[in-house]
Amino acid sequence: MIPFNKPFKTGKELEYIADAIASGKISGNGKYTKLCQTFFEEKYGFKKCLLTNSCTDALEMAAILLNIEPGDEVIMPSYTFVSTANAFVLRGAKIRFVDSLPDHPAMDVSLIEELITPRTKAIVVVHYAGVACKMDQIMEIADRHQLFVVEDAAQAIDNYFIDSNGQKKALGSIGHMATFSFHDTKNIISGEGGMLVVSDPDLLDRAEIIWEKGTNRTAFFRGEVAKYSWVDIGSSFLPSEITAAFLWAQLEHMDHIQQTRINIWEKYKEGLKLLVQTGQIKTCSIPDYSTNNAHLFYIDCFTLERRDHIIKELKSRGVWAVFHYLSLHSSEFYTSCHDGRILGNSDHFSNCLLRLPLFVDLEKEDQDLVIDSLISILPK
Repeated sequence: MIPFNKPFKTGKELEYIADAIASGKISGNGKYTKLCQTFFEEKYGFKKCLLTNSCTDALEMAAILLNIEPGDEVIMPSYTFVSTANAFVLRGAKIRFVDSLPDHPAMDVSLIEELITPRTKAIVVVHYAGVACKMDQIMEIADRHQLFVVEDAAQAIDNYFIDSNGQKKALGSIGHMATFSFHDTKNIISGEGGMLVVSDPDLLDRAEIIWEKGTNRTAFFRGEVAKYSWVDIGSSFLPSEITAAFLWAQLEHMDHIQQTRINIWEKYKEGLKLLVQTGQIKTCSIPDYSTNNAHLFYIDCFTLERRDHIIKELKSRGVWAVFHYLSLHSSEFYTSCHDGRILGNSDHFSNCLLRLPLFVDLEKEDQDLVIDSLISILPK
């Protein structure tokens, strides 16, 4: 069986984990935590990076930092993982869901402004498949209405938005805050794990406090206060040094990981070209305002029945392909809270999108089998 995903190991993970254990410091915010955070701050120009136990943790920190309260409204796409919404629902927010673009699962920026009310506090942007949203338009809307922007960049590590002047801006550096995931389905992994990026200078100090259970412990260890105490709400968001050590081994090999994934992505694009030209499927594409980090490769199967047939046939050939999100606006939990708008594009991708195997160790012969299987299945 060709799996959908296989976590990549660089070979250095156990060495660094052993080093962390030998140091006598395996709780969070030690040597490897600092190495990872500094890596992101220096490579992408992020103002402040804080490793977390998950991207979910980072999103929950963002909701706390924005002082989300009952009655506040938050705008976000319906086609996203539940954590994007849950973090803000936990604080009492009402979610106003945005439909996807007709040709891409990312939210349609042209629909955002009509959802803004006096109660709107934030726009949460999801860079689906790592592909940049139209951040210049989103930031212009947010600035005009004095709203916060949180980039859910769970899938968008090492990717860039290209503005109208041709300038590249790292995803995660544009909004007031951003969140990343290092779950083992992502490009760079630590099993579980995430990171909060804080770009708004007014939020920097409080972010560290929330990260450290509501205490000013981090400032204390830097010698900035004589003692640390409970000064705000917070939780135990920071991961252990064991998790950070694993992540550091991955970051050292980022260039290799990214280039390998891009090569696989491009091979899918080329190998399935004829099926696209003959109208059998659509494949994912990269708009001119985004670079490509090859987080995933998906096809649009056009109907739910067709997708189910393709999944079944691929499985019979030893290929494990999977669908993705179900629209949050029509979920069992939130459908009664949704305002009734039909979000047809989001529902289309819920029913028709299929993700193909994509991981660093995917052998050429196995990828050929995936492509050849699709070619043999679809004309039937």
